[in-house]
Amino acid sequence: MKKLLLATAVAALSVSAANAAPTVYGKAFLALDYVNAEFDSNLPGNDLDEDTVEINSHSSRLGFKGSEAMTANTDVIYQLEYGTSIDGDNATFSNRDTYLGLNNKQFGEFRVGKNQSSLDRVNNVVVNEGYWDNMGNNSMENETVEALNMADSGRINSSVIWTAPKYNNLPLELSAMYSSDDQNGNDDAGFGVAMMFDQGTGFTAGVAYDKDQNIDGDIIRGTATVDLGKYIAAPVKLGALYQVADYDFTGSEKEKGLVVSAQMALANFARPASIYTQYNKTDNLGGFDNAESDQIVVGGKYFFKDNIIMHAYAGMNKADNIGLAYVDIDGEMAVAGGDAEVFVVGSGLEYKF
Repeated sequence: MKKLLLATAVAALSVSAANAAPTVYGKAFLALDYVNAEFDSNLPGNDLDEDTVEINSHSSRLGFKGSEAMTANTDVIYQLEYGTSIDGDNATFSNRDTYLGLNNKQFGEFRVGKNQSSLDRVNNVVVNEGYWDNMGNNSMENETVEALNMADSGRINSSVIWTAPKYNNLPLELSAMYSSDDQNGNDDAGFGVAMMFDQGTGFTAGVAYDKDQNIDGDIIRGTATVDLGKYIAAPVKLGALYQVADYDFTGSEKEKGLVVSAQMALANFARPASIYTQYNKTDNLGGFDNAESDQIVVGGKYFFKDNIIMHAYAGMNKADNIGLAYVDIDGEMAVAGGDAEVFVVGSGLEYKF
């Protein structure tokens, strides 16, 4: 009898441990990128030029996630995800989405920690990979020329995001977000909301708004996608995103951004493959009048296995009338206006686990 009780206890402990064990996941994405970038300053002697071949790690990461029942209707959920540069350029781990939360059948899901903002909940339009996975980047680093686009969704510290439960199987996902004023340095708490419509027919539509989270100001974003393969004999997915960002600083103009994308599956290969293209256009970049950028990218993917993917891509970003921070001859920071151009061709291997 004692042996039976001991065996039962060991079995129960084993089941409990198995339920609590996290899922380990991640990806390693390494690419060889040829980069040709220029900044033509309107101040003599402040032009920048780069022409090089780089080995780059693109969004490589390591994560742990899981859940465990707390009551009959509520689970504890958690995720610890960290980005890393497997090319060695950055030897440290950086927080990505890291949270502890609850998932309740009646009240929905709550995630508290560092969360991707609600704007990202309506973005399934971006198809770019590798170097060009950059729908949003509207700042330039000191003495470094980068591709410039509209303000984008970022990860928000000290935040809580709520996802509503499904109501009568309606094809809507509703979420709301709050971030405390200690994370953005402007003494204002931030908030955001998002709603995505998807009834599984190949068409989706979304709208999102946030205030004092990704910028000091507000952003409204709308998206739509359509999978033509659901309606006609064409394995093509199309997407469009439009966004308006209203910055708080005096004299700012509303930044207006557009993204359109297309992705097509290829049938004449031993394994799944696809090609894609994406066009980004931004007016009044960063809230500055007459600053604008255009970006066009083409690329393709080949799946040796579902988790082993070869990438190839080429793209160009041109930005006019933008400002670039630099250090002048007296060692003081100043702003030089000018035009930037970035051209990149790259190829890489991605491994997911």
